[in-house]
This record gives sequence, structure tokens and C-alpha cells, in this order.
Amino acid sequence: MQVSSLNEVKIYSLSCGKSLPEWLSDRKKRALQKKDVDVRRRIELIQDFEMPTVCTTIKVSKDGQYILATGTYKPRVRCYDTYQLSLKFERCLDSEVVTFEILSDDYSKIVFLHNDRYIEFHSQSGFYYKTRIPKFGRDFSYHYPSCDLYFVGASSEVYRLNLEQGRYLNPLQTDAAINSLPTISALKFNGALTMAVGTSTGQVLLYDLRSDKPLLVKDHQYGLPIKSVHFQDSLDLVLSADSRIVKMWNKNSGKIFTSLEPEHDLNDVCLYPNSGMLLTANESPKMGIYYIPVLGPAPRWCSFLDNLTEELEENPESTVYDDYKFVTKKDLENLGLTHLIGSPFLRAYMHGFFMDIRLYHKVKLMVNPFAYEEYRKDKIRQKIEETRAQRVQLKKLPKVNKELALKLIEEEEEKQKSTLKKKVKSLPNILTDDRFKVMFENPDFQVDEESEEFRLLNPLVSRISEKRKKQLRMLEQQELQAKNEEEEEPEGRPSDAESSESSDDEKAWVEEVRKQRRLLQQEERVKRQEQLREDQQTVLKPQFYEIKAGEEFRSFRESATKQKLMNKTLEDRLKLEAKHGTLNVSDTTVGSKQLTFTLKRSEQQKKQQEAEKLHRQERKKLRRSAGHLHSRPRRGRPFH
Repeated sequence: MQVSSLNEVKIYSLSCGKSLPEWLSDRKKRALQKKDVDVRRRIELIQDFEMPTVCTTIKVSKDGQYILATGTYKPRVRCYDTYQLSLKFERCLDSEVVTFEILSDDYSKIVFLHNDRYIEFHSQSGFYYKTRIPKFGRDFSYHYPSCDLYFVGASSEVYRLNLEQGRYLNPLQTDAAINSLPTISALKFNGALTMAVGTSTGQVLLYDLRSDKPLLVKDHQYGLPIKSVHFQDSLDLVLSADSRIVKMWNKNSGKIFTSLEPEHDLNDVCLYPNSGMLLTANESPKMGIYYIPVLGPAPRWCSFLDNLTEELEENPESTVYDDYKFVTKKDLENLGLTHLIGSPFLRAYMHGFFMDIRLYHKVKLMVNPFAYEEYRKDKIRQKIEETRAQRVQLKKLPKVNKELALKLIEEEEEKQKSTLKKKVKSLPNILTDDRFKVMFENPDFQVDEESEEFRLLNPLVSRISEKRKKQLRMLEQQELQAKNEEEEEPEGRPSDAESSESSDDEKAWVEEVRKQRRLLQQEERVKRQEQLREDQQTVLKPQFYEIKAGEEFRSFRESATKQKLMNKTLEDRLKLEAKHGTLNVSDTTVGSKQLTFTLKRSEQQKKQQEAEKLHRQERKKLRRSAGHLHSRPRRGRPFH
């Protein structure tokens, strides 16, 4: 869809965009829609709304359901159903169609005027009847009250064919033997008295039948024949079209309302009834569909266009013109051009005006004679900025992990150089990633360069870190100089130092490795000495358990008793050990050592044990034997 605007009237071209061939599969169509943006954004109101080569005429049925169009090559007529948004039928004809007329409310009765003088009648089922007129026809019209068809052509006579009687009537004789005057190429009535006439030289004349002089003459200024004329009653407009442009103008004053210039030449224009939609027959396979919301609402079968255009108007895009300068009212006061408000030199737009850029420069030069000095200062300022751009650019480093940030910047520069030479996909930088920004802001994430892991990571790390430290010092100096003196050139390191360092890299690497090893050995010695001092100062303290000497050499006889004890339940083992007053815990993993714990008893437990002992002794004294008692069989019913 393409949007154009003239005189603040928006015109939406719904047929703009690429069309897909019918023989493409659905899979390939989806693939094309993914690749091509124009195919994806196109709006296809009616499926296959086009002709093989050229479309010559286009009309809408009275009920608004069907759109009929004729074209070539081969000569044919196509009928589209707006309720189904697709092609209903297609019929091929013997010769090209000059024009046609729909006699019924739908497509059931159609009359075609061919360029070989034949008149062809079609019914709902297809071809019905064919007849011929004496001269080549150019146009015809149907008179409903008398059922007469009036044909005009290459003669001064108007031929009449009565459809009720099925025969020709006497022709009407006119004085149309025109030699020097322009011929009539289009004609349209609006009511019973108003008539618009289009000429072959590009003029449209509005007549009142009660007068022989035109009320208004509108010239298209192209010198091309007028193809069609239509009346738009809601806004009192006339739509006239030649092969190049469609103009909409007021029928009372002739003032231009808006205009439409399609990409291809026009053959016919049809205004969809009671709407703001225009249908055009072009010198191209595609038929044009244009929607102008100011003229009226969208048709019922495509009412979604109103919502679509409203959404587009809610987010307007600013239009910038290269040949015009946008100025406000305050700018006009400064330039002394307030007297031009309302004249053609200023075009009102939003909160200001558009004026010709040449006029703006001339007036500005007259008002400001010191413009050359300002121009000279701007040029000097530009040259100073160019020289500053050639200086060493200061790198803004974070507060935390400056060396790491400098390393990442250097790696990024190397990657950019490699991507220029080779087409390699560049990875995202950590400095620009929000997920790692805390590492360069929070001091807790500072890298510890004194740690052993950092120093043993790479023998060259320390050497490289020294170089980066020098660079950081240089950058700090440059920042201070830039703050104090902006115009002075920052002093850099001489090139001899760089060359000497690059030549001594190999020797410095070996020395750095030896130096790191010595430092690590010294640190280990210091740690050992500190450990010995701590061991000498420590005093052994008694433990809460004692190891019995000789327990690890116990005899093997005890293994059998131990095995019997292990076969008992935990409750029995605890009772047995509690009875002896000891708990033994042995573990073979520590050298078969046994730990013995002595359980202390309270005074209450001792008294309870003594009372139990006295009670058992008294029971023994009072106990009598039951050996004199014998058991007798119980009397009862014997078992069987």
C-alpha cells in the first residue's frame, strides 16, 4: 500500500506492490513473502484483479456486488464478486470491446460494443445475440423508459435500437459535421439539466441545457483527450480523467480539490457508488484500486479499510521538502516577511509555513549583511575540528578494572581490523554489555594482580600489564592536559622507546619468567618459616579421651566374643554395656584402637539399685518350692 497526499487529501493506493503468479505453489508464495518486504506488505482486496495484458474498460453493477472489466489480449470480459473477493467468471470474445453497459442490477444482462461494428448481447448463461450497426461506434447509452439503445460513431447520425420490439428505429440526424472544432470524447449527465462534456483537446465543459454557453470550462493542461467524467454529489466535485491524470475539482468554482497520477496510462475510471473508492483500467495488467477517505467511507465488503487508515493517520510522518524551507511566524518576523502571510509565497503547514529555499536565502542575505563573517567562522571551526580529529583520541576508561577494559578495547580494535580484511562475524563486546557492567563499577570485582593464579596464568601477563600501566599513565596525563589546555597538542611517547621495547621483547620475556620463579620460591620459604614458628609456639593440651596402650595387639580369642556380641540386637548390647558401666567404640580404620567411656551414676540411681538388691534378697527368702504339685487331666467330652 502506498500513501500520497496533495492539498492535505490522502490517497491510498491499494493495488501498489508486487503481484504473484497464479502457478506458484503456496509454499513458494510464503517463501517470497518472507524474503520480499513489498510482497509481505501488499494488500490484495480482490484475488486476481488483473488482465493478461491491458484493461480497457471497467464498471460496477447497480447493486454494487459485481465488478466487470474488459481487456486484451485475447479479448475477454471478467466478472469479480465482491462478496467472495474473487473472480466469478471469465468469457472470451471475438473482437476488442470499445465500451459496454450493464442493463440489469447484476451481471445477467450486458451489452458490448465491439470495434468491428458488432453489438453483442450476453445473458447470465453467456452469449445471447449479435447484431451490427452501419458505422463504427464510439459510445452508446441506454434509455430505460423507452428501452432504446443510442449508438454514436463515425457519422452525424445517432442509431436507435429498440430492445422491446427487437428492431432498429429511424436514426436521429444531427449537425455534428465538425471539422475545425474539437470532438467530444466523454459525456456525463448529472440530473436532468446539468451535463459535463469532455473534449479531445483536454477540456471539460459544464453546461446547463437551458443555455448554449458553458457554465464552466476546466482545462487539464495536458492536451490529451478526456477519457471519463464523473460527478461526486456529497462534496460537489467533478472527477475528470485523461490518460495521464485524474483531477477532482469543484463544479461551481473549478478549484482543484486533489489529483491522482498513476504509474501507467489510464483507459477508464470508475467511481464505486456511495464510497471513496476509485477503480481504474490501465495500460498494464494490474487494475488500479484507490481509496480516498475524504470522498466517502469504504465499501461494505472492505470496511476494514476505514480502521486501517485511521490507525495510519494517528501516527503521521513528517514530510521534508528539499526545495522548501520550513519557517515559523517568529522567523518571518525576524526576516521582515510577515506581510507575505496569505500570499502564494507561503504555504501554511502545522505551526509554520513552507517557503521557497531560494527566496529564503536571498532575504536572509539582505537582512544579515554579516553572513559572510559567520560563514567564515563556521569554516574555521570545521577545520579546527578536523585537526582535532587527527589527534590521539582519548579513551574513556571505567573506574574499576581499567587494565582489563584497556585490554578489551585493544582486542576490539584488532577484531575490527580483521573483519575489514576478512568477512568474519564480530562478537559483542563485554564493555557494551549490560550484564557485565557491574564488573567495571563495583570495587568488589577488582582483579587481584598479586594472587598466585593471576601471576601463573601466563608468563607474559606481567609484562603486558606493565605496558598497559604505561598506557594508562599516558591516558591520565592526556586527560589532565585536555582539561587544562584544550588547544595544546598532547605529548606522546617517542617512537624510539617503542622500537627499543619491541626489540627487547624476547630478552624481557625470559627475565620476567626467572623473576617470577624467584619471587614464588622466596614466598614459599617465608611461609615455611612462619609455619615453624607457629608450631614451636603451640602447647599440647590434654584430650577428653585416652588411648589404652596395647589394645591394638589384642588376642584373636576376643574376636569370637565380639562376633557373638555383634549378632545381638542394639538394645541387648546397650543393656549389657550399661550393666558393666562402660561403652566401647572401636574402629579398624584408625588402627584397631578402642575408646572407653565411663558413665557416672547419680545418687538417686545408686539408691534405686540398692533398693532393688534388697528386694530381690527378701523374695528369695520367702519363695517356696512347688514340686509337690501334680497336674491332672481335665474332664470333658473326648475328641473324635
